[in-house]
Amino acid sequence: MAAIQKYSQSLRLMGNNFTITVTAADHDTANRHIEAAIGEIRRIEKLLTTFDGQSQTNQVNSQAGISAVKVDQEVFGLIERSIGISKITQGAFDISYGGIDKSLWNFDRSMKSLPDARTALKMVHLIDYRNIILDSENSTVFLKEKGMRIGFGGIGKGYAAEMAKKLLLERGVQSGIINASGDLCAWGLQPDGRKWTIGVADPDAPSAVFSYMDISDRAVATSGNYEKYITIGGKKYSHTIDPKTGLPVTGIKSVTIIAPNAEFADAMATPISVMGIRAGLFLIDQIPDLYCIIIDDSNKIYTSKNIRLQ
Repeated sequence: MAAIQKYSQSLRLMGNNFTITVTAADHDTANRHIEAAIGEIRRIEKLLTTFDGQSQTNQVNSQAGISAVKVDQEVFGLIERSIGISKITQGAFDISYGGIDKSLWNFDRSMKSLPDARTALKMVHLIDYRNIILDSENSTVFLKEKGMRIGFGGIGKGYAAEMAKKLLLERGVQSGIINASGDLCAWGLQPDGRKWTIGVADPDAPSAVFSYMDISDRAVATSGNYEKYITIGGKKYSHTIDPKTGLPVTGIKSVTIIAPNAEFADAMATPISVMGIRAGLFLIDQIPDLYCIIIDDSNKIYTSKNIRLQ
């Protein structure tokens, strides 16, 4: 019998680099599993994208302030869970951030000055998860205010990774990693019996690693200001926007979350940056099986309870 080996494939999905790794006895079997996972991620992208006028997300957005829109149970469930995360983070996570458009923030380095605080505040009045009205009986979503928009940028990658993992487990893949641009879930063990080793990116040199973790049946997500940012007046501004002010968060270089599943890890990484170090760590410590590593602007490392770095 052929020895079990690791097989990987990297490609662009959902606007991000995905790497899918599975263990299998041969290349053909591994490829079939990887293709199935890719198909699942593409299916989810179609549901959640805001770049396709026909997607359910866009249908909800185009009917904002007008009427409720019937969506698949899957989309409904994801919105429902997103609202749950908004509640526990007191609005620091909010999928109705879509109303902040590129006229306010554009992180393509062409920005030369910050928008003034009053303009930013004017635009964030549409961000309010409490104005996303769900009807579970009819599986409908209604955005109360005209101009409101939802988007799944803060949770979609993690959800897709989790669903791809679920599909692979159903296909009998006992071990693997779905890595969505640093938001990843790993399950099972490597062929040599060891756990998967995950590197946590160094925010000052994202291709380098400042720490390693051995994980299995866990998910890891990192939100950092090293991926998308602008520098104005010598100060670095993160692409993470505080939904309450419309302005970028400062003081934190990166937040890494370790959680039981990728959807939750992905969704918690950004709001911790918004909440700040003390409030963020306090929240993490209240939630069972959730861990966090924060690096501030001075490269000081903060961790939640019960975490050991290598």
